[in-house]
Amino acid sequence: MRTLKFSTQTLLLQIAVVLLTVLLFALAFGVIMVERITQEAEQRALTLARTIASQPQVRQEVARISAAAGTPPSTVLDRGPLESIAESARQRTSALFVVITDETGVRLAHPDPQRLAEKVSTDPSEALAGKEVVTRNTGTLGPSAGAKVPVYAPDTTAGGGAVVGVVSVGFAREPLGSALLGASGPVIVTACGALAAGVGASMLLRKRLRRLTLGMEPEELTTLVQDQVAVLETTHEGVIGVSTSGRVTVVNATAQELLGLPDLQGTSWAEAPVPEQLRDLTRQEAAEDDVLELVAGARVLLATARKAVHDGEDLGWVVFLRDRTELAQLTRQLESVSTMSSALRAQRHEFANQLHTISGLLDLGDTARAAEYAHRLVATGPLEFPVEGLERLPEPYLQAFIGAKGIRARERGVTLRVGEDTFIRGSVKAPHDVTTVLGNLIDNAINAAVSGTRVGGREGGEGAADGADGATGAGGGRWVRVDLLDEPGPEPLDGSPRLGTLHAVVADSGDGVAEPERLFEKGYTASRVPGHGLGLKLALELAQRRGGEVKLLDAGGPGPDPGGTGSGAVFAVRLPTAMMFTTTSGEGA
Repeated sequence: MRTLKFSTQTLLLQIAVVLLTVLLFALAFGVIMVERITQEAEQRALTLARTIASQPQVRQEVARISAAAGTPPSTVLDRGPLESIAESARQRTSALFVVITDETGVRLAHPDPQRLAEKVSTDPSEALAGKEVVTRNTGTLGPSAGAKVPVYAPDTTAGGGAVVGVVSVGFAREPLGSALLGASGPVIVTACGALAAGVGASMLLRKRLRRLTLGMEPEELTTLVQDQVAVLETTHEGVIGVSTSGRVTVVNATAQELLGLPDLQGTSWAEAPVPEQLRDLTRQEAAEDDVLELVAGARVLLATARKAVHDGEDLGWVVFLRDRTELAQLTRQLESVSTMSSALRAQRHEFANQLHTISGLLDLGDTARAAEYAHRLVATGPLEFPVEGLERLPEPYLQAFIGAKGIRARERGVTLRVGEDTFIRGSVKAPHDVTTVLGNLIDNAINAAVSGTRVGGREGGEGAADGADGATGAGGGRWVRVDLLDEPGPEPLDGSPRLGTLHAVVADSGDGVAEPERLFEKGYTASRVPGHGLGLKLALELAQRRGGEVKLLDAGGPGPDPGGTGSGAVFAVRLPTAMMFTTTSGEGA
């Protein structure tokens, strides 16, 4: 079966809504009209009942019958004056009934003679108590809207004497159907007018929809939108669409996550809270092959922009964002693995040489010296990283990490030292952040020491500990010093592991920082190698994300005398919740 078009469905739905609205309107109109007619009938009944109850003849006759013993039979009452007065009033006013009763509620006048001398079907107690009552009842003659008025004795004033009977008058209530039938003319005219207006509005809406949707049906638009969402939300690249009017039209979830921003759709691109470098990519003079590298939060991003053109019409710009953070992390991990691999290869050769030495001593029969040599190897261990003071780091992860950095530093002619102020009791809980932040600072320090114009220098700069490692590097060479300290946090009440803060100070023998005020700016670097200038900013972002900090303690510089050794830069790091303590490791904190 062929499905109706959306415009046709809209037209039919509009007609149905109009018909329903007219039906409800007619129903409400009928209810209101019936209520009004019923209230008018109640007032007419009350007026007629008052008139009959105030007639002297009615008062005298009712008082006479009430005073007599018993009630006259129906044949007598049917020929009596009360029946004549009641029937005359009923026929004159087209009332449904006019009933007169005595003080006990027995009928003295009734449209049906068979009902005379019988108790009334409704409760007359309020009227017998001297109250005028309007009622809506269903009696022996059908539903009615009426009134009951007390009849007072003839020798008293109305409202101040004895009640000897009741006059009850009722008018038939008009059914709702009759009310609607009586008002069918205006209702039909209103319905036809509303229906015509609804059909006309539906036709106009149908034309406008076809114009706005380029003749496409909503089902086709739905498929198009679903395809667009599927493409935008499943890609690992951030996508931002900017129209020719300068409005952001598309921002996928990846772009929001990479930039750490809410949905910018509909906002002005010129006022959007994005890095200024992104806006530069969409300027008229910008080239489409421009590639921008920037830091957003704790991420390193690559950004490009392309012109969107369809059938020769300029639709605006599309900005693409790629997360380079994982690549940078993998590169750093690969460098660490490569360094460790080189260290293991070197140690393999060293271990082989040591075995050859032992083998030679045994071949010569010098078992005593062979045993002494073996004992010395067992005491020192087969793996010796070229890092002075590495034994001060009992934590395996930090020891391996600093040891690998020491191998890389030695390859570049730099001595890496672990300072005597180092005191580590816990274990690393956040290895990624620790290696990223500390690795960036150590790499920068090694680069600074290599590129420094002086050799040696006062180790540690301001704030560095004085000691045996003291005044200069070994032989006056280039050096980098790292001091590490962990600080246990409060003991948790829920039994979870106790966390703590890692403090680190990194100093070098380089020439110091020339522009310390620009040190943490995005893209600032003293290196001329492309792609630099992001590591320190990334380290700062990671530390701040954990509630910590990276700061410059001493910018370094030349010594007090011309040509003096001076000192290099000194950085301090604080990484909360980066360490974890067991009950044993946290003792003495």
